[in-house]
Amino acid sequence: MTTSSSPWRATVLTLFPEMFPGPLGVSLAGRALATGLWELEARDIRASATDRHRSVDDTPAGGGPGMVLRADVLAAAIDAAEIGPERPKLLMSPRGRPLTQARVVELAQRPGPLIVCGRFEGIDQRVIDGRGLEEVSIGDYVLSGGEIAALALIDACVRLLPGVMGKEASGTDESFSDGLLEYPQYTRPQLFEGVPIPQILTSGDHAKVAAWRRAESEALTAARRPDLWEKAANRASGQKTPKNTTDG
Repeated sequence: MTTSSSPWRATVLTLFPEMFPGPLGVSLAGRALATGLWELEARDIRASATDRHRSVDDTPAGGGPGMVLRADVLAAAIDAAEIGPERPKLLMSPRGRPLTQARVVELAQRPGPLIVCGRFEGIDQRVIDGRGLEEVSIGDYVLSGGEIAALALIDACVRLLPGVMGKEASGTDESFSDGLLEYPQYTRPQLFEGVPIPQILTSGDHAKVAAWRRAESEALTAARRPDLWEKAANRASGQKTPKNTTDG
């Protein structure tokens, strides 16, 4: 758990440290970074290369296209970061376990992760195993590198840190906080292009508003994310969702 004397800290290993803080330097995350509510360290993997060309990759063993980040260079970069055992060590990877809001909450409550951003065809498996890297995915697609995925993970965590968001309820009353998608939102003007705000939202009856929002969340989740809806239904009935054996 982070404390006021030890802010949440993200340490990123990347070949492109200039990509950070990037969008994390503006808005809520940027203000929180400037005021010391969290810290960011972007470390250049290439600084751990030992040859005069500062080589960080080589051809895949067994043949194939592309290049692979070398085990010795990346392991040295991880070791040089001097990450304590209390901090998670993550690798952004399309083959990792999907990042969920529940996992984000866990990460936000810990001292802050080391995040390895891969490039090329990936990284040597021996580093993943030898340094205990947890592979994390932000979706079923492939990016040019792990940096954009790391930015997304860090942003998701930072917004949950104490003092970052203006209203505590904002972090709990939204999509995925209870396993459902968020209900539709409305604000002024009362009438927009002939479409009014649903009357129940301006009724002043908080119980009816809450019931309407719950029903809308359930309907949206069932229609757009049947996987989440099935899990929510299982929880409501006291059943356990079967474990996906492909997760390891």
